Amino acid sequence: MKYLIAEDEKELQQSIVTYLSCEANVCETASDYREASEKLELYEYDIVILDINLVTGSGLDLLRKLKEQHKKCGVIIISANSSLDNKLEGLDLGADDYITKPFHLAELNSRIKAVLRRGQFGGEDSITFQEIRLDTLARSAYVNDKPITLTRKEYDLLLFFITNQGRVLSKAIIAEHLWGDDSDLLDNFDFIYVHINNLRKKLTKEGAKYIQTAYGSGYKFIAD
Repeated sequence: MKYLIAEDEKELQQSIVTYLSCEANVCETASDYREASEKLELYEYDIVILDINLVTGSGLDLLRKLKEQHKKCGVIIISANSSLDNKLEGLDLGADDYITKPFHLAELNSRIKAVLRRGQFGGEDSITFQEIRLDTLARSAYVNDKPITLTRKEYDLLLFFITNQGRVLSKAIIAEHLWGDDSDLLDNFDFIYVHINNLRKKLTKEGAKYIQTAYGSGYKFIAD
């Protein structure tokens, strides 16, 4: 999964990044309102962890913008303010959850997974497309109920395709999703072809046909 941690307390921000990265998630950060707003305008995220107080602006204003733009990411508010009014305001604006500081990182992780289950995975711990099934907890993949061995990037790529089925994904979007901010350092996107080619081979004939090339644009995942 790809997360944006919009938090101005550097120590907490980095603690969250370290914890969530252990599960092979791509974590990007924003330390103030301007930086968070810019990243939310440019990029797509699965989950936004949003502090209400971002030094140069309000996290609630960012939440309003997200909802106005109909972004599909889940939003979890983190705040030192535990008042009921603040919680209700955040939830009424469209946040999926609200957690008060200080909190245990394990609890935050559990809440993130709950939001993902309710949103992208329809309340389940697995996601299915035709004969392909992904176990999102074990990060394992199956074709016709037979396990296939994928690398971390191949699994992330397949999950990204399935959760964006029918949508044309450019090489730049794929690189940015899989590598986050580090994608800006890449000279070209040739390696994406390698990952997609390897994924097609491992999916076998049945699953490989769903990864289609949109010539001049990128790739899309669609039922044949």
